[in-house]
Order: sequence, then structure tokens, then C-alpha cells
Amino acid sequence: LDLEGIGFMKESRRFYPNKELAAHLLGYVGVDSTGLHGIEATYDSLIKGKPGTVLVQTDARRHAFSRLEKPPTTGASLELTIDEFLQHIAERELEAGVKEFRALSGSAMVMDPHTGEILALASYPTFNPNAFRQASATARRNRAVQDLYEPGSTFKFVTASAALEEQVIRPSDAIDVSAGLIRFGGRVINDDHKYEVLSFEDVIVKSSNVGAIKVGLKLGAERLGLYINRFGFGRPISPDFPGESPGIVWDPANLTDSALASVSMGYQVGVTPLQMATAISSIANGGELLEPRVVRAVVRAGTRVPVPRKVLRRTVSAGTAAELTRIMEAVVERGTATRAQVAGYTVAGKTGTSKKLVNGSYLGHSNYNASFIGFVPSRKPVYTIIVVIDSPRAKSYYGGAVAAPVWQRIADAALRHRGVPPTLNAPPPILVARRDAPREVQTAGPMAPPSIRNASGTADPGAG
Repeated sequence: LDLEGIGFMKESRRFYPNKELAAHLLGYVGVDSTGLHGIEATYDSLIKGKPGTVLVQTDARRHAFSRLEKPPTTGASLELTIDEFLQHIAERELEAGVKEFRALSGSAMVMDPHTGEILALASYPTFNPNAFRQASATARRNRAVQDLYEPGSTFKFVTASAALEEQVIRPSDAIDVSAGLIRFGGRVINDDHKYEVLSFEDVIVKSSNVGAIKVGLKLGAERLGLYINRFGFGRPISPDFPGESPGIVWDPANLTDSALASVSMGYQVGVTPLQMATAISSIANGGELLEPRVVRAVVRAGTRVPVPRKVLRRTVSAGTAAELTRIMEAVVERGTATRAQVAGYTVAGKTGTSKKLVNGSYLGHSNYNASFIGFVPSRKPVYTIIVVIDSPRAKSYYGGAVAAPVWQRIADAALRHRGVPPTLNAPPPILVARRDAPREVQTAGPMAPPSIRNASGTADPGAG
């Protein structure tokens, strides 16, 4: 319109070329380029640098007679631990799982159990950070670090770890699970199946609530509470997520027998998927609780400064970790998590199916959290993976049927992506018969067999 005083001014704007990929992790910035969410907000002061300044001195007639300029400083760059391919796979399979079971939402995470590096962090529903104002607060929520849930049976690995470490029970010890029923006053807790006597190993494999409760009562509230704290529950665990929920852990002194029973089987305790993945990673790596992180290094002025691996504390001994790994392998081999099996690899993990607390009650609704957590390959772990599906409304609501298949698809793709060799029924080395080589005919005795050579062409002394 050629209006006087009206014109155009160019401004820089942050653009996210991958759109929804890792949106909850990266976050977004406002119109003034200030970080408002995710890594953008957490490291805002480090990323954007500092603006320049100009100091000018003038006389009364506003004539400048001195000028001092301070140029702007360039912000630092962050090198993240996220693997772009694994992030894509986690988001794709999580979305497929939420839609297949008509669930409300879900979260998934892939972690390196030996370093604490988070390789993928996915939440669904998601949003496009280029148009974050058009997304609801629900879609922008980073569920993997912000959402609390009662983990249910996945938490039994904490009860089992404490029991094994304190030597109050052995894997082969028999436990009377009372046909799947136990009472605390007027409260009755049931198992899905009515077993009579199970070994402690099978209490975990079959996911018996009654068995876990009896072990928890034998441990006592004080000792179980000690291990809950050792595994990092009840407090924020990563500096990369200032919005992380600390969780809910009761003071052991305030736990009645009924409340202790709940905690022993994964109720009356609030956790995040991040806390669960970090805790079980300590079993995978032999007993070290590592600080989870998404920033691998900071690059400033051409200098790269790596973020060191940080051990927070020891949770259990290496022997206890190895024993629990063997038990969790049985969970996948013959227990509640057979749908988490990955062809060619041993898997250790635990299913969880927990009824949600809605309006202060577990009754009168059918909302559950279905989850599976585990590591693979179980004896030399490369990945820890957790999948949590909130309120599945179709087909099933059990962790073994809902979350385990999603976990399996993520794990299978991740192992192929890394090129991890099979650990279960590994194929034998390829042998090649050199048919072009002439046979040697012995003058005495039987004819010698043709030379059997391996793929490198050298003779294989073990052939035949």
C-alpha cells in the first residue's frame, strides 16, 4: 500500500528441518529466539551466546566524542547422544502401538546401559516444533520424563534385587503363594493365576503378586526403601531435564504392611520411564547407577569438551545383577514376556500391567498402564529399552501383549542398525570347499578328502 512509516524488517527464525522428530527432546524457541521447551530451554544461555553492546559518550549538543564497542559472542553447539535412526524407529513403533491398541498415549526410550547415554526418547502424541502454538499442551508434554505412573510388575526387579542382595531368599527357594490370594484386613490382593507353590525365580517369571508381597514383607519396609533409593527413585536423576518429575516414594517409616505389600508389587510408588530405564540399566551393566544424559559434548570456539560418564552409586553387587539377569531371561523365554523375544538374541526383561488411579480409586474403570522394560543382548547388553502404553482400549491391556511387541520391534531394528552379532543359536562360520584344487592321491592307504577351507581361504583344522 506504500504507506509512510510502514515497511519490512528481516528477522532470523529457528527452523527444525526434521519437524516432529525428537520434538519433545529438542523443544522450541519463541519469537525472540529464547528457548521455551526441551534442550532449547535447558541450555538457552549456552546456545544463544551474548549480544554485543555499543557505549557512546556525547556532549550536551549530542555530539559523540568516544565510542566503545563490545562484539557479540557466538553461542556454543551441543552434540547430542540421540541416534537419528533409532529415534525414528522408536517414534514410528510407539505411534503404531498406541494406534493399534487405541491407547491415550505412550512413551519409549532407548539407552546405552554402560554410559547412560539416551539414544532415543519418544512420546506420543507428538507435535511440530515449527508450529508449536498449534499443538495442545498434552501433545507437547515429554511423557518419558514428566509423566508419573505406578509401574506395577516391572518394579518387581527392585524387590527381587533387594531380596537377593540381602540374602533373605534364593532363586530356588519355594514360596507358598496361597492359590493367588492374600489378605490385609478387609483388603484382598489376587494373582491372575492360582498357583500353589512357586520358586522365587518363578514368582518373577510368572509375575506373582502374592509371591512378591511375601518376599517384600520378609525384607521389611526399611531395607526395601533403602534399595528403592539406591536405584534412584524419588528424586530427579538427570541435569538435562529440569522439568523432570522426581516421582513419589513413601517414607518407609510410614508404610503399613498393606502399603508395603503395594510397593513390593509396584503400586503406591510413582516413577517416570526415565527413572525405570536408568534403574534397570544398573542391572544390565553389573550394578552401577549411571546419570542419564542427552548431551555428549559441548563445542565452543572450535573446542569440543565431552561430557564425562558419571557413576552415581552402586545399586547391587555384580553377582546379584548376574543372577537377576538370568531370572529376567526366563521371563522372556517362558514367562509373561514371550512376545518380546528377538530372533537370534537373548533378552532379559519384565512386563508390567498396573491399574491406574482415577479420581482416587482403582475401581469403576478399566484404565491400565501396560509396560515392558528390558535389555538386549542380555549377557553383553547394547541397549536398554522401555515402552509404556497409557490406557490401551482394544484387544488387551496386559504389558506382555501390548508393550512387549512394540519393544521387540524397536529392539530388532536397533540390533540390526548397530550390526550386533547374534548371541542365541549363532550360525556357524561359513566353510568353502576349494573345488578347483587338485586332490592328492596317496600311494598307500585311503584317498585323502578334499581340502576344506574357511571363508578366508586358509585351511580349517576343525573341518570334518
